[in-house]
Amino acid sequence: MSAPLRAADLRAAADANTATDGAAIDRPRAHDAVARACASIMPAWPLDQAVAVNPHWRRIGQPIRHVAARLAVLGDFRVFPAREYIQREWQAGRITGADLDVALALQDVQAPDGMTAQQCQAGLARALRVRREPLLVDLLDDAVQKNRRWPWRAAIVFQMSQACATYFDRHQADWRASGSPSLYGFWRESMVGDHGLSSRLGLPGLMRQIRQLPSTAEDALPWALKALALDASCWEAYFEALLLSINGWASWCAYIGWQKAPSGQDDPRLPELLLCRLAWEAILAGAVAPAARTAALTALAANWRDLEARETEARAELRVDEIWQRALEASFQRGFAHTLRTPPAALAAPLPPGAPDAAAQAAPAMPQSAAPVAGGAAAAPEVQAVFCIDTRSERMRRCLEAVWPGVQTRAFAGFFGIPMQYQPLGSDEARPQLPGLAYPSVAVQDVMTAPGQTETDPARTAQAASVRRLHLAQLDQWLGAVRWSNATFSFVEACGVGYLGKIARWMRPAATPRVSADRLGLPAAAHAQCRPVVTGLTLEQQVELAASILHTMGLDDRLAPLVILCGHAGHSTNNAHASTLDCGACYGRPGEANARALAHLLNDPEVRAGLRVRGLDIPPGTVFMGALHNTTTDEVTGFDLDLLPPAAQARWQRMTQVFAQAGDRMRRERAPSLWMDASLPEAALLAAFRRRANDGSQTRPEWGLSRNAAFIIGPRTRSQGRVLSRTYLHDYDVRFDADGSVLEKLMMGPMLVTHWLSWQYHASTCDPLHYGAGNKVLHNVVDGHVGVFEGNGGDLRIGLPKQSLHDGEGWYHQPVRLTVVIDAPAALIDGIVARNPVLGQLCDHGWMLLWRYEGEALQRYARGRWLALEV
Repeated sequence: MSAPLRAADLRAAADANTATDGAAIDRPRAHDAVARACASIMPAWPLDQAVAVNPHWRRIGQPIRHVAARLAVLGDFRVFPAREYIQREWQAGRITGADLDVALALQDVQAPDGMTAQQCQAGLARALRVRREPLLVDLLDDAVQKNRRWPWRAAIVFQMSQACATYFDRHQADWRASGSPSLYGFWRESMVGDHGLSSRLGLPGLMRQIRQLPSTAEDALPWALKALALDASCWEAYFEALLLSINGWASWCAYIGWQKAPSGQDDPRLPELLLCRLAWEAILAGAVAPAARTAALTALAANWRDLEARETEARAELRVDEIWQRALEASFQRGFAHTLRTPPAALAAPLPPGAPDAAAQAAPAMPQSAAPVAGGAAAAPEVQAVFCIDTRSERMRRCLEAVWPGVQTRAFAGFFGIPMQYQPLGSDEARPQLPGLAYPSVAVQDVMTAPGQTETDPARTAQAASVRRLHLAQLDQWLGAVRWSNATFSFVEACGVGYLGKIARWMRPAATPRVSADRLGLPAAAHAQCRPVVTGLTLEQQVELAASILHTMGLDDRLAPLVILCGHAGHSTNNAHASTLDCGACYGRPGEANARALAHLLNDPEVRAGLRVRGLDIPPGTVFMGALHNTTTDEVTGFDLDLLPPAAQARWQRMTQVFAQAGDRMRRERAPSLWMDASLPEAALLAAFRRRANDGSQTRPEWGLSRNAAFIIGPRTRSQGRVLSRTYLHDYDVRFDADGSVLEKLMMGPMLVTHWLSWQYHASTCDPLHYGAGNKVLHNVVDGHVGVFEGNGGDLRIGLPKQSLHDGEGWYHQPVRLTVVIDAPAALIDGIVARNPVLGQLCDHGWMLLWRYEGEALQRYARGRWLALEV
């Protein structure tokens, strides 16, 4: 009996079998080129965890114009705003001559090249002259034949995209295809089994070539490279171009690899996707006539030998676009800098339509402690409300302070400092609720308690979890009944007129408030006692976590009697991209669980005792509570109210009135941008916003973070009383951060999160074809959460849908790079940048714009220097 073959023996046999075909192929070099090309692709998160991402993140080590040139040459991608968009802004006067002069001055400082305003205007008027390097499929396809059958490039994307959708489907399809566990193997089987490919592509010999496909991805690499006969120096760039040709699925495969990175595992799916795409090139080369193949391969080699020259030409052409990008930013920064420099009293803006009547309503009774005291100083606040740094929180803070001076608002990253994975009641899976840059390390799960009690009741918890699981199982069974093709019509017929109720609710949505999906299936009476709590940490670890959060939040010893930790969430119906309206610092989830878990932690007597030992003495009368800001309707809901002592209950009751009045002001401010009547009575306007949120046909329930443009890290005095609705805000006071450790956390945490958010909106606007999700009306969801197709084919669409960026007439979002303003000494900021190279790359290579306060003046960062602000 012969000895069993080992994996090494099989690999050696495969190498021997392909030695002839791949004799001239340097396999290690080819594998390195594959790895480097794959490393350029940034992940795209799934729909239910829509972490906003800078799709260029893995290229920030290069200047922005160099990246723009390479992407344009490799894939016809766009990094800067379209010239047509800039032309409209220029002609409308929103970009002025002064803005262009500022941009030219900045260009002279960064990289002097002698460009003039006249040259910039002339460049804006002509079409972009950048040529994409052709792939082999582009050279083989015939323009005449394209009119008689499917263009080959589109056909390849369609075939690979459908195969990927089937391969990755784990949740949606009721009939799932079986096949190879590897992506390459599954794709190969789908190719061999598709007998219609030849006719669709007009290639009678195609199936013969497909049958010659190597059985493994390992062997496909040298096989395909030999067919292309491309010089090894071109491999990495060519592989990168192939991935860009199916960038949506490449980004999804990169996400799978990102998830496995913490455990040290390498996921093979992205390299396999690349090899599938590379194999397609080789298949087509073998399927065409020899003369056409020879001519195409000769042209391919000539084109890709000149790649460096093409990139140099593209960089020169894109100088104009980089300057106009700066001019667009100067048009925003002009008003932004004016707002920051002007005392709040001189900025008194008119109230939004309808607001005077709302403001005339009886204000909540103001306690003596909130009234001004002698000397003009304000006494300690009665209530502190801590919100996310989200731009939508800026409106809430501003309106709250206008309604009642007794409340002090603060801003902190919306995951409230808990790097957690959250397990809702009755769920077997825990989900991350923290910034996408980080990985969870703290477990939070739902427990049930008795009313007014904080101790977990195991029996109640088990019973409620069982009830919820049963309800969700019944819901899944119902959905299955209506999904099966042979049951759908009989199901509707059996339901009869009862089914019309669901249709009626779509036609006339109710004005009901938001219901948390995490409480779906629980009796209403059980909602209040279902509480998310931190688990699995020792008391010492809990104290350490609480102390770190309080210090970073700036609340070590400056606490009001009631501290409201207010997360936020969107509210929409039938919206595949609903999570893009939730908290960007919570993995695209509502921030309710984070806020409530932190409140429970900080109210725990044992944790407070541990904090006292550390010198952090929370006053006995101070109570923390969790709340949630619905950013679609601007309502605020409080949680765990049964745990509040009488004094805190009274303060919360006062705050409900304040929140109601502030919410009305916010809705009137937002209404015009949503084509709503801001003059409606308060109740009618709230009902209109709720109906909009419950409307399954509504493609734009709110604007989300559209038009975000800036981030301020500093004390509230720098932003209070100013309208900064396009600005993220994070409270920070350098006086309480002697070693700069808090500022470093903010620059390496929230600042990077806002940078990612800014660039997702920027990329989805500047290149909606490659980085945008397209038209919501045409979306088909893939696997329930992976992503969407626009229609029934094409690549997986990533990024934001058009309705989140475009108002139907033009781009509502203004694609400017994030302007970050920090109130801290230059030396402190410089030290942090020096210790964290990623910050230097972002600032020196043009991916982010950094300012700082110098007294009341503003300075901008320019390659290690601080210069006076020009705008």
